[in-house]
Amino acid sequence: MGAGASGLIVDGQRLRSDRLDVRGRDGELTVNGLTVGGRVIVKRQNGKLLAINELPLEDYVKGVVPSEMSTAWHPEALKAQAIAARTYGLYQVRRNGNKDFDVAATVKDQVYQYRGRATASGQAARAVDETRDLVLAYRDEPIFAAYFSTSAGQTEDALNVWGFDLPYLKGVECPFDLNSPWYQWRTDVGLPTLEQRLREEGFRVGVIASLAPAFPSRTGRVTSVRILHSDGVLYVRGDELRRVLMLASTKFDFDIVGMQVQFTGRGSGHGVGMCQWGAKELAEKGYSAETILRYYYSGADIRDLDSLPRR
Repeated sequence: MGAGASGLIVDGQRLRSDRLDVRGRDGELTVNGLTVGGRVIVKRQNGKLLAINELPLEDYVKGVVPSEMSTAWHPEALKAQAIAARTYGLYQVRRNGNKDFDVAATVKDQVYQYRGRATASGQAARAVDETRDLVLAYRDEPIFAAYFSTSAGQTEDALNVWGFDLPYLKGVECPFDLNSPWYQWRTDVGLPTLEQRLREEGFRVGVIASLAPAFPSRTGRVTSVRILHSDGVLYVRGDELRRVLMLASTKFDFDIVGMQVQFTGRGSGHGVGMCQWGAKELAEKGYSAETILRYYYSGADIRDLDSLPRR
């Protein structure tokens, strides 16, 4: 299948349409090596192909939970993950009504992997079934249920990370994730590599002479980095630098040693909302999924989907 100048090309045949709906004979399809269920909509867009997997919300959640959390974890942690994932998906559906698709199947939104008949059994599937239609809501609307791996201390306000304030995404103490493999980490990056990656992202930067953190958050996350280079001074947001260098989190320190920048940090993820390793520990201590969610999303209620106003 390909994109022609005036339509799609399927098995060498040119179609007049820019859109094709495809279903697998056994309910499954493989697109670019990824097996998916439900229906796949293929569209021609800007001379390329866009493949959109359309499926029921509960089937989607069954593909997210085991992709975002270990199925060996406590059932209450998996239930908390299921409710958060369902809420995040619904929030994006309501927000992106005019777009081609609602969520990406990657860390950009939530990691999703279709698992076929394997979703019908196991702890993750049970967690989804036992929380069916339950979502987190604030003022009769599904919340932006952000979550991440490891806090290594207090979680963060959404305002400090993304620049918008949400009453249910406020930082809380999280001394529960000491056993996370990402509680402490180190990453070394060569100065030439840092310069190259910044330029590839559109930053104008010369030869770097020094780096210094600027405007740290109250929880120790780096909100901005001041870079002195041969052509002047550049300020890069902490989350941007994290993305460019694929650092685990923005809770880091750094030193320049020779031609290397040594980053030492704690935690993994953006730090907003539910800490997954914290949820694991709380579940093992006997706390329910509802209690865990109310702790990390302060002020949000757990509601049945049918109780929310239709949109």
